[in-house]
Amino acid sequence: MSYPHIRMRRLRAKAFTRKLVQEHRLAVADLICPLFVIPGKKQKIAVSSMPGVYRFSIDALLYEIEALVRLGIPAAVLFPVIPPECKSPDGHAAVQSDGLVPQAVAAIKQRFPEFGVITDVALDPYTDHGQDGLLNAAGYVRNDQTIQLLAQQALVHVAAGADMVAPSDMMDGRIGMIRSALEQHGYTETPILAYTAKYASAFYGPFRDAVGSRQALGKADKLSYQMHPSQTNEALHEAELDIAEGADILLVKPGLPYLDVLYRIKTQFAKPVAVYQVSGEYAMLQAAAQNQWLELEPCMIESLLAFKRAGADVILTYFAKQAAQWLVSTT
Repeated sequence: MSYPHIRMRRLRAKAFTRKLVQEHRLAVADLICPLFVIPGKKQKIAVSSMPGVYRFSIDALLYEIEALVRLGIPAAVLFPVIPPECKSPDGHAAVQSDGLVPQAVAAIKQRFPEFGVITDVALDPYTDHGQDGLLNAAGYVRNDQTIQLLAQQALVHVAAGADMVAPSDMMDGRIGMIRSALEQHGYTETPILAYTAKYASAFYGPFRDAVGSRQALGKADKLSYQMHPSQTNEALHEAELDIAEGADILLVKPGLPYLDVLYRIKTQFAKPVAVYQVSGEYAMLQAAAQNQWLELEPCMIESLLAFKRAGADVILTYFAKQAAQWLVSTT
């Protein structure tokens, strides 16, 4: 008998055997595209710190949605860019039924009724201080008063036609508050995608540029409500609470630095789990590729496969369109 008689390379030798035994596969249906919406008309404005990402007025947004639909991407999540003059300490613009997000949702659902529209439920785009909630005199975010506004915001979005709401604030009890409000108003079939383990990460910088919250936030941080990067057991506790309060999908944010958290949540709870490849992760790959330090496409796909390997069912990524184009071209 020749040695070695166990050869792991046998199934790696040819493309067809590699495909036959591939353990994890990335599909277009796994992807959700984050999109930034701005007031006005005929606006498509580049985000300088996120090459290839744009802020769209609602009319321009519809053309982008059309491209996503053609590629088979099932859904997008909307993030509003609110003008400074419309921001306030209590973020009251977040609960206006004729606000930017409800208008965008209604326009998308009218044009593309089968396309999934997910809305971000949070106050930070609307507050002049950049925090995700109402502040007391000492500058501390008031939890219970904030979640009442978040429930109102969720109702406004669903009334406009949103298919799913995604609370990203990390206030205690907000999933239960939103679920109760949805049930009481007859929206019993509306899923909640809960930002279950959202970390106070340094990787959010380009996103804050995109929505205009960096300047409002200044040198303040969000450590009093978002999770510290050192925590993993705490993420499991958050997941347990979100499930009990009525969450349908659990999300981990950021992505690659927290694959261990993603894996633990999926393994322990066996619930649908999403991951958000955030703006900093996207920007780093783009910057390295622009400097010809790495090849963008294979690194993009490798990073997305890492999420699938760790247990993600759903991936929010600014690479959604580009990844879908690659997947379509290789099938």
